[in-house]
Formats: sequence, structure tokens, C-alpha cells
Amino acid sequence: MAEADSTPLLSQISNSEPPLLEKHLPSLDSTIEKCIGDFSWSQFLQAMLVSFAWFFDAQQTFISVFTDAEPKSWHCKTTTESCNSASSDICLLSRDSWDWDFPKQKSTISEFSLECSGSLVTGLPASAFFIGCLIGGLLLATLADSSLGRKTMLFVSCLVMALSTLFTAVFSTNIWIYSALRFVGGFGRATIGTCALVLSTELVGRRWRGQVGVMGFVFFTLGFLSLPAMAYANRESSWRNLYVWTSVPTIFYSMAVYFLVYESPRWLFVRGRKEDAVKNMAQISNNQNIIMSFSSMAFEEETWNVDLYSAIKILVKKKWAFRRLSAVMAIGFGTGMVYYGMPLALGDLDFNLYLSIAFNALSELPSSLVTFFLVENLNRKSSLLFFTSLSGICSIMSVLRGKIWTRLQIGFELVSFFSACTAFDMLLIFTIELFPTCVRNSAVAMVRQALVFGGVFSPVLAAAGRGSDGFVSYGVFGIVIGCFGLFVVCLPETRGRGICDTMDEEEHKDKFVSCIIEHGSAGSDV
Repeated sequence: MAEADSTPLLSQISNSEPPLLEKHLPSLDSTIEKCIGDFSWSQFLQAMLVSFAWFFDAQQTFISVFTDAEPKSWHCKTTTESCNSASSDICLLSRDSWDWDFPKQKSTISEFSLECSGSLVTGLPASAFFIGCLIGGLLLATLADSSLGRKTMLFVSCLVMALSTLFTAVFSTNIWIYSALRFVGGFGRATIGTCALVLSTELVGRRWRGQVGVMGFVFFTLGFLSLPAMAYANRESSWRNLYVWTSVPTIFYSMAVYFLVYESPRWLFVRGRKEDAVKNMAQISNNQNIIMSFSSMAFEEETWNVDLYSAIKILVKKKWAFRRLSAVMAIGFGTGMVYYGMPLALGDLDFNLYLSIAFNALSELPSSLVTFFLVENLNRKSSLLFFTSLSGICSIMSVLRGKIWTRLQIGFELVSFFSACTAFDMLLIFTIELFPTCVRNSAVAMVRQALVFGGVFSPVLAAAGRGSDGFVSYGVFGIVIGCFGLFVVCLPETRGRGICDTMDEEEHKDKFVSCIIEHGSAGSDV
């Protein structure tokens, strides 16, 4: 017994674990790392082209802030006691007695005569867009993992979003057709961010995965930032021009994706298309020797066939996967409500709309830069907990009233939005690292659906906040993101950990880590 107890702990682990590990060949991840681990200009250009989809995604996500803006400036046509532009309520006046100070076509509210409609009607187009995103994500989520792949799904999504955006400008004759077309746009847009993020990170090696993922967030920021500039240039023209200006470039971008982007080698391998995968890797890394050398490499392949919705089924069936998915979706819901809701609620604050939107868009840039430069050094769990808590606190403080607090409102709002953006970025990178290749796109898609689901409630809260000094909007935003951010404690840390490609590989890795922890605990007891 004494001799047995004197055996070093690490020796006990090494003697017990190899039989388990010897059953498995090197992972697909480690095999691909040998081929595309070094970052080349070809990989950079591919990743940048794919990530640029976020630019157009941002434009359609926030375009309603300007096209559906509630008009405030009007004047009386005749000088009467009943009509006073400073104190009268236009809903109590006859339509012939007043008029807008700007062209009627500037906003959908004025063109469709919705100035006296309730918040549910005026917020319907924005809500329809997010509902379309939600339903589209649920129906299309697994297509990128199953039959279509990352590239084809990205192309189809961008093209559908672009065409529906163009049709919105041409065929919208009332609020109902307009809302229906916004729903179609949201439905098509649903998988753009997911496919762009997953595809761009799967085109590069592990060392550059975080930085490439952040590249998409930077393009999203630039797309968001382009909106106030375009809206300001279009301030005296029809709202339809914004949809035309954003749709035409997206159509050309869709064609570029179809002809210039390569499919993910990881997805091709998982689908059993080894020859196509090797050929793509050779073109991406600009190294034709890969075709010759790869045939001699052995690696673990997927043991189950991924078909439509099977990725979602296995995520729910596996307890560890369902636990992770539930936690990240809960965090995503709280983060999404703040991320999508704050720009819509900026009308509650006493600040210029164009400047406040520009400041919010600009706050995304340092958020992306912080994530880009610190992603390799930040623990996923602690950073997510910090940014969700900070966002919640500042969101609540932005509705406090008083001489001092009112002046600081926009500052608190910007800090809250910055924190929500950073939490958003970290959550998506965290999700990529939590799930293997065979279900990664579906997992990220489900998290983005949780984000969008939070966004569904944002237009209603933003509209309701106008009558409550912003507390119903910003107060609820702060409470929700602060509470739901606590779910991060249920997740394992993934910083510096290699990504897996199969569910079996992920499970064996977790068992191996658990074994080390158990032996470590036993050793400490001894």
C-alpha cells in the first residue's frame, strides 16, 4: 500500500489516460493547423471579404432608426387660436390646419400618416424585422451545417436581404406592405452574421481565430456608422432613398461572395468531401504541396451524419451541450435587448438624433478594438460578467433625473452601449470556442436568435419609454442584461483552448479535464 501510495500523481494520470486517448486519431483541428496554421495574405483577404457582410448587416439592422423616425417639427397653415405649433396636439387638429416642416416623404410615419397611431403600429416595421430574423434563424440555422454550407448560405442570405431591401423602397405603399417586406428582409438577413463569423474563423488557424472574428465586428461598426452620414445627406429626401443606397451595393457584394469566396475546409471534411477540402486549403494557404502531403495524414472524422435540424437535436440531447447552449442563449437575450434597443430609444434623451446615433456607432469601434487586442488575454467568463454588469448599472443610471444626472445621461448611455457591444463580441467568440465544428454554426445561430429575440421587445420598450422619461426602456434594459449576465458562471473557461471538430472529441476532452481535476483533488487530500 505504501509503495502504491508513493506513486506520483502525474504518473497515475498518465498511466490511466493513454488507453482512452489512444482510441482516437489526431483531431481534424490539429491536422488542419499543420496546413493553414500560418497566416497568409490569401487567408487575410478571404477573411476580410467574408467579414464585410457584417457591414451591410448593420445597415439593415439599424436603418429604421432614421426611416421610421417620429417627426417632431410641424407648423400651422393658418393662424388660429386652436392651432399653435408650440402647444397644440396635432392629433386633436384637423389635418388641413397643419403641415410638416419637411417633405412628407422624409419618414414612413409622415408618409403613411401614422403620427397619431399607437406605439404598436409605429414600432411594427422594426418589430417585424426582428421577428423575421428570429423565424429565419430558427428555420435556416442548420442549413449552413448541413446541406448548403457556410459560403452558399452567406450568399443566399445576402442576396435575399438585398432584394427585399430594394423591394421595400419600390413597393411599400402602406405600413402593412412595408412591415411585410421588412419581415422578409429580416428573414433573409437572419444567418448573415452567423455564417460570416463561422466561415471567417474556420478559414484561418487557431492563433488568428479571435482577431479574425473581431474583424467582422469592426465592419459591423463601420456599417452602423455609415447610416447617420447617409441619413444626414438624405435628410431632405425620401426615406426610400436609404433603402436603395443600401440595397444596390449589397447585391454586388453577394456576387463577389459567390465567385470569390472559398467554402470552409473544416465543413467540407465534416461532410466527407475530403478532395474539395484539400483543394480549398491549398488555394486558401497558397500552398499546392498540401494536396500531396495531406493524403498521408490520418485524423479523426465525424461519426454521425448531420442533416437538417440534427445539429439542434444533438445539442439538446447532450446534457453538457444543452447546459452550455442554455447559458449562452440566456446571456444573449439580455445582451440583445440592450444592444438593439438602445439606439431605438435614443429619442428619449434630449440630444441630437444624428449625433447620438453617430456616437453610439463610434462606441462600437473601441469595443471591437478592445476585443481585438485583448481577446487572447481576457478570460471569457470574467470579462463577460464584468461588461454585462457595467452595462446594466450605466443603463439604469442614464435615466436618473436632476441637474447633474441629466447632463451625464448621454455619457452613461454610451458606456452602457459600449459595454453591451463588448459583451456581444465576447459572447460570440466564447460560443465558437464552446462547441465543435459539426454543430458550431447552429450553436452560434441559436445564440444570435436569442440576441434577436431580445431585440423583438426593444421597439415596444423604446416607444413606451417616451412617456416614462426613459425608465421603461433604459431601466428595463439595465435590469435584464445585469441579471441574465449571471448565467456565465455556468460555463467552462475556454481561453487558450483548442477547438474540437466532433462531439465525441469535445466529450473526451471534458472527461480528460475532469479526470485531472479529480486526481488533483485526491492528491491534495492525500
